Amino acid sequence: MSSTDILNLQSILDFIRSEYSGRDFIGLHEPLLDESDEEAVRACVRSTFVSSAGQHIGEFEREIEAWTGTKHAIATVNGTEALCLALLLAGVRAGDEIITQAATFAGTGNAVWRAGGRPAFVDVERSTLGMNPDALAAYLEEHAEFRGEETINASTGRRIAAVVPMHTFGHACRIAAIVDICNRYRIAVVEDAAESLGSYAHGKHTGTFGLLGILSFNGNKVITTGGGGMVLTDDDDLAARAKHLSTTARIAHCYEFVHDEPGFNMRMPNLNAALGMAQMKKLPKLIEAQRSLAAKYREFFRKAPWEFVDEPEGTQSNFWLNAVLMKDRAERDAFLEVSNSQKVMTRALWRPLHLLPMFSEDPRGDLPVTMDLYDRIVNIPSTIGGKI
Repeated sequence: MSSTDILNLQSILDFIRSEYSGRDFIGLHEPLLDESDEEAVRACVRSTFVSSAGQHIGEFEREIEAWTGTKHAIATVNGTEALCLALLLAGVRAGDEIITQAATFAGTGNAVWRAGGRPAFVDVERSTLGMNPDALAAYLEEHAEFRGEETINASTGRRIAAVVPMHTFGHACRIAAIVDICNRYRIAVVEDAAESLGSYAHGKHTGTFGLLGILSFNGNKVITTGGGGMVLTDDDDLAARAKHLSTTARIAHCYEFVHDEPGFNMRMPNLNAALGMAQMKKLPKLIEAQRSLAAKYREFFRKAPWEFVDEPEGTQSNFWLNAVLMKDRAERDAFLEVSNSQKVMTRALWRPLHLLPMFSEDPRGDLPVTMDLYDRIVNIPSTIGGKI
Protein backbone atom coordinates (compact mmCIF):
# COMPACT_ATOMS: atom_id res chain seq x y z
CA MET A 1 0.00 0.00 0.00
CA SER A 2 1.36 3.40 -1.00
CA SER A 3 2.19 6.18 1.45
CA THR A 4 -0.69 8.19 -0.05
CA ASP A 5 -3.13 5.37 0.70
CA ILE A 6 -1.87 5.15 4.28
CA LEU A 7 -2.30 8.89 4.74
CA ASN A 8 -5.83 8.66 3.36
CA LEU A 9 -6.73 5.91 5.83
CA GLN A 10 -5.20 7.90 8.67
CA SER A 11 -7.29 10.93 7.68
CA ILE A 12 -10.46 8.93 8.43
CA LEU A 13 -9.19 8.13 11.92
CA ASP A 14 -8.27 11.76 12.52
CA PHE A 15 -11.79 12.83 11.55
CA ILE A 16 -13.37 10.19 13.79
CA ARG A 17 -11.21 11.30 16.73
CA SER A 18 -12.33 14.88 16.18
CA GLU A 19 -15.92 13.71 16.71
CA TYR A 20 -15.01 11.78 19.87
CA SER A 21 -12.43 14.06 21.45
CA GLY A 22 -11.22 13.06 24.89
CA ARG A 23 -11.91 9.35 24.46
CA ASP A 24 -9.09 6.84 24.78
CA PHE A 25 -11.22 4.08 23.20
CA ILE A 26 -13.92 4.77 20.60
CA GLY A 27 -16.53 2.02 20.45
CA LEU A 28 -18.59 1.04 17.43
CA HIS A 29 -22.05 1.61 18.90
CA GLU A 30 -22.34 2.02 22.65
CA PRO A 31 -25.72 2.50 24.35
CA LEU A 32 -26.70 5.85 25.83
CA LEU A 33 -27.60 5.11 29.45
CA ASP A 34 -28.22 7.85 32.01
CA GLU A 35 -29.82 8.50 35.39
CA SER A 36 -33.35 8.08 34.01
CA ASP A 37 -32.49 4.53 32.92
CA GLU A 38 -30.94 3.74 36.29
CA GLU A 39 -33.98 5.03 38.16
CA ALA A 40 -36.38 3.04 35.95
CA VAL A 41 -34.48 -0.17 36.68
CA ARG A 42 -34.24 0.60 40.40
CA ALA A 43 -37.99 1.24 40.58
CA CYS A 44 -38.65 -2.07 38.87
CA VAL A 45 -36.35 -3.87 41.32
CA ARG A 46 -38.16 -2.26 44.22
CA SER A 47 -41.49 -3.46 42.84
CA THR A 48 -40.16 -7.08 42.92
CA PHE A 49 -41.84 -7.71 39.52
CA VAL A 50 -38.64 -8.32 37.60
CA SER A 51 -39.48 -11.40 35.54
CA SER A 52 -42.06 -12.02 32.79
CA ALA A 53 -44.96 -10.55 34.75
CA GLY A 54 -45.23 -6.82 35.34
CA GLN A 55 -46.77 -3.69 33.93
CA HIS A 56 -43.74 -2.45 32.00
CA ILE A 57 -43.91 -5.26 29.43
CA GLY A 58 -47.34 -4.25 28.21
CA GLU A 59 -46.44 -0.56 28.40
CA PHE A 60 -43.33 -1.12 26.29
CA GLU A 61 -45.33 -3.08 23.73
CA ARG A 62 -47.87 -0.22 23.47
CA GLU A 63 -45.03 2.28 22.96
CA ILE A 64 -43.58 0.25 20.09
CA GLU A 65 -47.03 -0.15 18.53
CA ALA A 66 -47.54 3.61 18.60
CA TRP A 67 -44.06 4.34 17.24
CA THR A 68 -44.12 1.83 14.38
CA GLY A 69 -47.81 2.02 13.52
CA THR A 70 -48.27 -1.73 13.89
CA LYS A 71 -51.41 -3.13 15.51
CA HIS A 72 -49.62 -5.60 17.76
CA ALA A 73 -46.13 -5.77 19.30
CA ILE A 74 -45.13 -8.79 21.38
CA ALA A 75 -41.99 -8.49 23.51
CA THR A 76 -39.41 -11.31 23.55
CA VAL A 77 -36.07 -11.99 25.23
CA ASN A 78 -34.04 -11.10 22.12
CA GLY A 79 -34.29 -10.49 18.39
CA THR A 80 -33.25 -14.00 17.35
CA GLU A 81 -36.04 -15.53 19.41
CA ALA A 82 -38.44 -12.95 18.01
CA LEU A 83 -37.52 -14.05 14.47
CA CYS A 84 -37.79 -17.74 15.36
CA LEU A 85 -41.23 -17.12 16.86
CA ALA A 86 -42.33 -15.05 13.86
CA LEU A 87 -41.33 -17.84 11.48
CA LEU A 88 -43.31 -20.38 13.48
CA LEU A 89 -46.30 -18.03 13.46
CA ALA A 90 -45.95 -17.74 9.68
CA GLY A 91 -46.42 -21.50 9.48
CA VAL A 92 -42.87 -22.73 9.03
CA ARG A 93 -42.63 -26.50 9.48
CA ALA A 94 -39.65 -28.80 9.84
CA GLY A 95 -37.77 -29.08 6.56
CA ASP A 96 -39.28 -25.98 4.94
CA GLU A 97 -37.16 -23.64 2.86
CA ILE A 98 -36.79 -20.02 3.96
CA ILE A 99 -35.35 -17.59 1.41
CA THR A 100 -33.15 -14.91 2.91
CA GLN A 101 -29.98 -12.97 2.15
CA ALA A 102 -26.47 -14.24 2.83
CA ALA A 103 -25.33 -10.73 3.78
CA THR A 104 -26.80 -10.74 7.26
CA PHE A 105 -25.94 -11.46 10.89
CA ALA A 106 -25.78 -15.15 11.82
CA GLY A 107 -28.86 -14.69 14.01
CA THR A 108 -31.03 -14.60 10.89
CA GLY A 109 -29.83 -18.02 9.78
CA ASN A 110 -29.90 -19.37 13.33
CA ALA A 111 -33.56 -18.37 13.71
CA VAL A 112 -34.39 -20.20 10.48
CA TRP A 113 -32.66 -23.31 11.82
CA ARG A 114 -34.36 -22.99 15.23
CA ALA A 115 -37.76 -22.83 13.54
CA GLY A 116 -36.98 -26.10 11.75
CA GLY A 117 -36.31 -24.59 8.33
CA ARG A 118 -33.35 -24.48 5.98
CA PRO A 119 -32.18 -21.24 4.35
CA ALA A 120 -31.76 -20.49 0.68
CA PHE A 121 -29.75 -17.40 -0.20
CA VAL A 122 -30.33 -14.69 -2.79
CA ASP A 123 -28.24 -11.62 -3.52
CA VAL A 124 -28.52 -8.13 -2.07
CA GLU A 125 -28.26 -4.83 -3.94
CA ARG A 126 -25.69 -2.09 -3.50
CA SER A 127 -28.25 0.72 -3.24
CA THR A 128 -29.94 -0.68 -0.11
CA LEU A 129 -27.60 -3.44 1.16
CA GLY A 130 -30.80 -5.48 1.53
CA MET A 131 -32.39 -8.28 -0.47
CA ASN A 132 -32.55 -7.59 -4.20
CA PRO A 133 -36.16 -8.08 -5.40
CA ASP A 134 -34.88 -8.92 -8.88
CA ALA A 135 -32.64 -11.67 -7.49
CA LEU A 136 -35.57 -13.01 -5.47
CA ALA A 137 -37.83 -13.01 -8.53
CA ALA A 138 -35.18 -14.78 -10.61
CA TYR A 139 -34.67 -17.45 -7.94
CA LEU A 140 -38.40 -18.11 -7.67
CA GLU A 141 -38.89 -18.15 -11.42
CA GLU A 142 -36.15 -20.76 -11.76
CA HIS A 143 -37.07 -22.98 -8.82
CA ALA A 144 -40.62 -22.41 -7.58
CA GLU A 145 -43.72 -24.26 -8.69
CA PHE A 146 -47.24 -24.53 -7.29
CA ARG A 147 -48.43 -27.87 -5.99
CA GLY A 148 -51.95 -27.45 -4.77
CA GLU A 149 -51.93 -24.69 -2.18
CA GLU A 150 -48.19 -24.88 -1.58
CA THR A 151 -45.16 -23.32 -3.30
CA ILE A 152 -42.41 -25.89 -3.71
CA ASN A 153 -38.76 -25.59 -4.69
CA ALA A 154 -38.72 -28.09 -7.55
CA SER A 155 -34.93 -28.50 -7.18
CA THR A 156 -34.98 -29.48 -3.50
CA GLY A 157 -38.55 -30.69 -3.01
CA ARG A 158 -38.93 -28.38 -0.02
CA ARG A 159 -41.91 -26.15 0.58
CA ILE A 160 -40.95 -22.47 0.36
CA ALA A 161 -42.63 -21.21 3.51
CA ALA A 162 -41.28 -17.67 3.97
CA VAL A 163 -38.98 -14.95 2.71
CA VAL A 164 -36.87 -13.04 5.25
CA PRO A 165 -35.37 -9.77 3.97
CA MET A 166 -33.26 -7.67 6.33
CA HIS A 167 -32.99 -3.89 6.63
CA THR A 168 -29.20 -3.74 6.86
CA PHE A 169 -27.55 -1.23 9.23
CA GLY A 170 -30.96 0.45 9.54
CA HIS A 171 -31.32 1.15 5.80
CA ALA A 172 -34.67 0.06 4.39
CA CYS A 173 -34.55 -2.48 1.57
CA ARG A 174 -37.05 -2.40 -1.33
CA ILE A 175 -39.53 -4.15 0.89
CA ALA A 176 -42.72 -3.22 -1.01
CA ALA A 177 -41.37 -4.88 -4.16
CA ILE A 178 -40.39 -7.98 -2.18
CA VAL A 179 -43.88 -8.24 -0.69
CA ASP A 180 -45.46 -7.93 -4.14
CA ILE A 181 -43.32 -10.79 -5.47
CA CYS A 182 -44.08 -12.99 -2.49
CA ASN A 183 -47.80 -12.33 -2.80
CA ARG A 184 -47.69 -13.66 -6.37
CA TYR A 185 -46.01 -16.83 -5.13
CA ARG A 186 -48.20 -17.14 -1.98
CA ILE A 187 -45.18 -16.92 0.32
CA ALA A 188 -45.21 -15.14 3.69
CA VAL A 189 -42.83 -12.23 4.27
CA VAL A 190 -41.19 -11.99 7.71
CA GLU A 191 -39.09 -8.82 7.95
CA ASP A 192 -35.85 -8.85 9.90
CA ALA A 193 -36.01 -5.23 11.05
CA ALA A 194 -33.75 -5.91 14.04
CA GLU A 195 -31.52 -2.94 13.23
CA SER A 196 -34.07 -0.46 11.90
CA LEU A 197 -36.20 0.95 14.70
CA GLY A 198 -36.97 4.49 13.49
CA SER A 199 -36.40 3.72 9.79
CA TYR A 200 -39.05 4.22 7.10
CA ALA A 201 -39.66 3.24 3.50
CA HIS A 202 -41.92 5.73 1.70
CA GLY A 203 -43.36 6.89 5.02
CA LYS A 204 -44.10 3.42 6.45
CA HIS A 205 -42.04 1.97 9.30
CA THR A 206 -39.83 -1.01 8.55
CA GLY A 207 -41.07 -4.29 9.96
CA THR A 208 -44.71 -3.48 9.13
CA PHE A 209 -44.88 -4.41 5.43
CA GLY A 210 -44.95 -8.20 5.71
CA LEU A 211 -47.15 -10.65 7.56
CA LEU A 212 -44.78 -10.26 10.53
CA GLY A 213 -41.68 -8.30 11.40
CA ILE A 214 -39.19 -8.24 14.25
CA LEU A 215 -37.06 -5.73 16.15
CA SER A 216 -34.03 -6.09 18.41
CA PHE A 217 -33.07 -4.12 21.52
CA ASN A 218 -29.62 -5.60 22.04
CA GLY A 219 -27.01 -3.52 23.87
CA ASN A 220 -25.67 -2.02 20.63
CA LYS A 221 -29.00 -1.01 19.05
CA VAL A 222 -30.49 2.51 18.81
CA ILE A 223 -32.32 1.84 22.07
CA THR A 224 -31.53 -1.07 24.34
CA THR A 225 -33.26 -3.22 26.92
CA GLY A 226 -30.00 -5.05 27.60
CA GLY A 227 -31.34 -8.01 25.67
CA GLY A 228 -34.73 -8.00 24.01
CA GLY A 229 -36.77 -8.23 20.84
CA MET A 230 -40.25 -7.64 19.51
CA VAL A 231 -42.60 -9.35 17.07
CA LEU A 232 -44.73 -6.97 15.00
CA THR A 233 -47.97 -7.90 13.22
CA ASP A 234 -51.36 -6.49 12.27
CA ASP A 235 -52.97 -9.93 12.52
CA ASP A 236 -55.06 -10.34 15.70
CA ASP A 237 -54.91 -14.14 15.71
CA LEU A 238 -51.15 -14.27 15.14
CA ALA A 239 -50.59 -11.75 17.92
CA ALA A 240 -52.64 -13.78 20.38
CA ARG A 241 -50.81 -16.94 19.39
CA ALA A 242 -47.45 -15.16 19.73
CA LYS A 243 -48.19 -14.28 23.35
CA HIS A 244 -49.48 -17.79 24.06
CA LEU A 245 -46.54 -19.65 22.52
CA SER A 246 -43.94 -17.31 24.01
CA THR A 247 -45.40 -17.75 27.52
CA THR A 248 -44.94 -21.55 27.68
CA ALA A 249 -48.40 -22.04 26.09
CA ARG A 250 -49.97 -21.70 29.49
CA ILE A 251 -53.74 -21.21 29.66
CA ALA A 252 -54.39 -18.15 31.81
CA HIS A 253 -55.57 -19.11 35.31
CA CYS A 254 -54.98 -17.60 38.74
CA TYR A 255 -53.58 -20.79 40.30
CA GLU A 256 -53.71 -23.75 37.85
CA PHE A 257 -50.78 -24.52 35.54
CA VAL A 258 -52.25 -26.03 32.38
CA HIS A 259 -50.39 -25.92 29.08
CA ASP A 260 -52.20 -26.98 25.91
CA GLU A 261 -49.18 -27.50 23.59
CA PRO A 262 -45.39 -27.31 23.64
CA GLY A 263 -44.44 -23.67 24.18
CA PHE A 264 -41.44 -21.45 24.74
CA ASN A 265 -40.12 -19.27 27.55
CA MET A 266 -39.51 -16.28 25.25
CA ARG A 267 -41.19 -13.34 26.98
CA MET A 268 -39.17 -10.25 27.84
CA PRO A 269 -38.65 -9.76 31.60
CA ASN A 270 -40.28 -6.75 33.22
CA LEU A 271 -36.85 -5.50 34.30
CA ASN A 272 -35.74 -5.21 30.67
CA ALA A 273 -39.03 -3.59 29.66
CA ALA A 274 -38.60 -0.96 32.39
CA LEU A 275 -35.28 0.00 30.80
CA GLY A 276 -36.98 0.00 27.40
CA MET A 277 -39.62 2.45 28.59
CA ALA A 278 -36.94 4.87 29.81
CA GLN A 279 -35.05 4.50 26.53
CA MET A 280 -38.17 5.18 24.45
CA LYS A 281 -38.42 8.66 25.98
CA LYS A 282 -35.06 9.44 24.35
CA LEU A 283 -35.72 7.75 21.01
CA PRO A 284 -36.60 10.87 18.94
CA LYS A 285 -33.43 12.63 20.07
CA LEU A 286 -31.35 9.48 19.64
CA ILE A 287 -32.42 9.12 16.02
CA GLU A 288 -31.87 12.83 15.42
CA ALA A 289 -28.34 12.47 16.79
CA GLN A 290 -27.67 9.35 14.68
CA ARG A 291 -28.75 11.20 11.55
CA SER A 292 -26.67 14.25 12.51
CA LEU A 293 -23.55 12.09 12.89
CA ALA A 294 -24.27 10.45 9.53
CA ALA A 295 -24.54 13.89 7.92
CA LYS A 296 -21.05 14.74 9.18
CA TYR A 297 -19.66 11.50 7.79
CA ARG A 298 -21.47 12.11 4.49
CA GLU A 299 -19.83 15.51 4.16
CA PHE A 300 -16.38 14.19 5.05
CA PHE A 301 -16.50 11.29 2.59
CA ARG A 302 -17.79 13.52 -0.18
CA LYS A 303 -14.21 14.82 -0.39
CA ALA A 304 -12.50 11.48 0.22
CA PRO A 305 -11.74 8.53 -2.09
CA TRP A 306 -14.28 6.22 -0.42
CA GLU A 307 -18.02 5.89 -0.76
CA PHE A 308 -20.24 6.58 2.24
CA VAL A 309 -23.21 4.21 2.51
CA ASP A 310 -26.17 6.58 2.45
CA GLU A 311 -29.90 6.04 2.92
CA PRO A 312 -31.66 4.72 -0.22
CA GLU A 313 -33.89 7.03 -2.21
CA GLY A 314 -37.42 7.30 -0.79
CA THR A 315 -36.38 6.10 2.67
CA GLN A 316 -35.44 7.55 6.02
CA SER A 317 -32.77 5.63 7.89
CA ASN A 318 -31.92 5.57 11.56
CA PHE A 319 -28.24 5.18 10.50
CA TRP A 320 -27.75 2.59 13.22
CA LEU A 321 -24.30 1.73 11.87
CA ASN A 322 -22.45 4.00 9.49
CA ALA A 323 -20.43 2.31 6.78
CA VAL A 324 -18.04 3.11 3.94
CA LEU A 325 -16.92 1.15 0.91
CA MET A 326 -13.19 0.68 0.55
CA LYS A 327 -11.43 0.11 -2.78
CA ASP A 328 -10.84 -3.61 -2.27
CA ARG A 329 -10.26 -6.34 0.31
CA ALA A 330 -6.64 -5.35 0.89
CA GLU A 331 -7.56 -1.75 1.69
CA ARG A 332 -10.42 -2.92 3.89
CA ASP A 333 -8.14 -5.17 5.92
CA ALA A 334 -5.45 -2.49 6.19
CA PHE A 335 -7.94 0.01 7.59
CA LEU A 336 -9.42 -2.53 10.01
CA GLU A 337 -5.94 -3.32 11.31
CA VAL A 338 -4.77 0.26 11.73
CA SER A 339 -8.01 1.57 13.23
CA ASN A 340 -8.46 -1.18 15.81
CA SER A 341 -4.76 -1.01 16.74
CA GLN A 342 -5.34 2.69 17.50
CA LYS A 343 -8.37 1.91 19.71
CA VAL A 344 -10.93 3.06 17.15
CA MET A 345 -13.36 0.18 16.84
CA THR A 346 -14.28 -0.74 13.26
CA ARG A 347 -15.44 -3.98 11.74
CA ALA A 348 -16.07 -5.77 8.46
CA LEU A 349 -19.45 -6.86 7.15
CA TRP A 350 -20.57 -10.14 8.72
CA ARG A 351 -19.12 -13.13 6.90
CA PRO A 352 -21.89 -14.10 4.45
CA LEU A 353 -23.95 -17.00 5.75
CA HIS A 354 -23.23 -19.30 2.80
CA LEU A 355 -19.54 -19.20 3.80
CA LEU A 356 -20.28 -20.47 7.31
CA PRO A 357 -19.96 -24.25 7.73
CA MET A 358 -23.53 -24.85 8.97
CA PHE A 359 -25.05 -23.17 5.90
CA SER A 360 -22.48 -23.99 3.21
CA GLU A 361 -24.56 -26.76 1.63
CA ASP A 362 -27.80 -24.79 1.44
CA PRO A 363 -29.10 -23.63 -1.96
CA ARG A 364 -28.31 -20.18 -3.26
CA GLY A 365 -28.48 -17.99 -6.31
CA ASP A 366 -25.55 -16.00 -7.66
CA LEU A 367 -24.17 -13.67 -4.97
CA PRO A 368 -21.77 -11.22 -6.67
CA VAL A 369 -22.95 -8.10 -4.81
CA THR A 370 -22.89 -9.93 -1.49
CA MET A 371 -19.27 -10.90 -2.01
CA ASP A 372 -18.24 -7.47 -3.28
CA LEU A 373 -19.77 -5.81 -0.21
CA TYR A 374 -18.10 -8.33 2.08
CA ASP A 375 -14.74 -7.51 0.53
CA ARG A 376 -15.14 -3.74 0.83
CA ILE A 377 -17.52 -2.62 3.60
CA VAL A 378 -16.20 -1.20 6.85
CA ASN A 379 -18.45 -0.11 9.72
CA ILE A 380 -17.18 2.99 11.50
CA PRO A 381 -18.01 4.35 14.97
CA SER A 382 -21.67 5.28 15.31
CA THR A 383 -21.96 5.91 19.05
CA ILE A 384 -23.80 9.11 19.87
CA GLY A 385 -23.55 8.91 23.68
CA GLY A 386 -23.28 12.37 25.20
CA LYS A 387 -24.41 14.02 21.96
CA ILE A 388 -28.09 14.59 22.87
